[in-house]
Amino acid sequence: MAAWFETVADAQRRARKRLPPSVYSALVAGSEKGVTVSDNTAAFAELGFAPHVAGLSGKRDMATTVMGQAISLPVLISPTGVQAVHPDGEVAVARAAAARGTAIGLSSFASKPIEEVTAANPATFFQMYWTGGRDKLLARMERARSAGAVGLIITTDWSFSNGRDWGSPAIPERMDLKAMMRFAPEGIRRPRWLLEFAKTGRVPDLTAPNLADGGAAPTFFGAYGEWMQTPLPTWEDIAWLREQWGGPFMLKGVMRVDDARRAVDAGVTAISVSNHGGNNLDGTPAPIRALPAIAEAVGDDVEIVLDGGIRRGSDVVKAVALGARAVMIGRAYLWGLAAGGQAGVENVLDILRGGIDSALLGLGLSSIQELEATSVIVPPAFRRDLGG
Repeated sequence: MAAWFETVADAQRRARKRLPPSVYSALVAGSEKGVTVSDNTAAFAELGFAPHVAGLSGKRDMATTVMGQAISLPVLISPTGVQAVHPDGEVAVARAAAARGTAIGLSSFASKPIEEVTAANPATFFQMYWTGGRDKLLARMERARSAGAVGLIITTDWSFSNGRDWGSPAIPERMDLKAMMRFAPEGIRRPRWLLEFAKTGRVPDLTAPNLADGGAAPTFFGAYGEWMQTPLPTWEDIAWLREQWGGPFMLKGVMRVDDARRAVDAGVTAISVSNHGGNNLDGTPAPIRALPAIAEAVGDDVEIVLDGGIRRGSDVVKAVALGARAVMIGRAYLWGLAAGGQAGVENVLDILRGGIDSALLGLGLSSIQELEATSVIVPPAFRRDLGG
């Protein structure tokens, strides 16, 4: 029990103590001033509940489905790149998600091959950026299909702005001798983190094996350079890729009603209302503010998930009440992974499950399916109806 933590905030504190400063700053960083990063979490605090005191339900059902996958709670693992916070990286996360009955989104920039992740959790959605052109996209898609991925996520809102007022986190091109010498003082100050990698005989892997394309895996910055040189996708490109995949397909990064409608027209299965965790255009509002208008516009036509700022089970309940089928978490599970590996990620999912249960109990509901907009108190001027 000494390794157990009771809140996501506690997991974050432990992660900060355990990780080298450069690694930790990469987890919390947002673009420019960080207005969007802050609003992602602050917006949830503006929403309230009006609980009942008697006649409460003795049982609460949290199960739902997203892109054809049955999950035991409305929380999915969001794809995040290069998880150097723990040697087992995405494989540990996949195992934790499977143990808690949910699905994982695997980033193209993951540090573990998709074959290892799908072996750990068959409910794996493979996430792709529009990078490298159609031939490379098809090859990566087919590799994911062969590996057993059950859905595809396309992310088009990658970081267009990499300036940060507090400085961008230091990420080496590769962990060669020069980089190890440079970062040695940080590692020595975090001996437990260093020991975890030392036991494996490996240094943190900063390459992207799922972008190897039959050759050597590119570095993070090599892959970023490829993205910078690839023409940005059109709506016709999105529809084309969706058709090539032919299965469950999510478009991640939707913040506007008009974009949501275009996504429906393109035939996607799901959209993620997301601002890339505050790592794109600073000043973009929190996804929970944009969710109600999008849900009202297309909620009957497409599955909606929300990604951004989830730290508590009550946040999940608020998102579902305002129109999301489920949420995806990013920083929360990475802090759990840093704090305790697979068990730490399971711990985070358990915290969220407990918070969802408590909120449903207080609201007098027996299922997340009973949540609706009237389940939460939405103050005036909370919403941001973008592109309507």
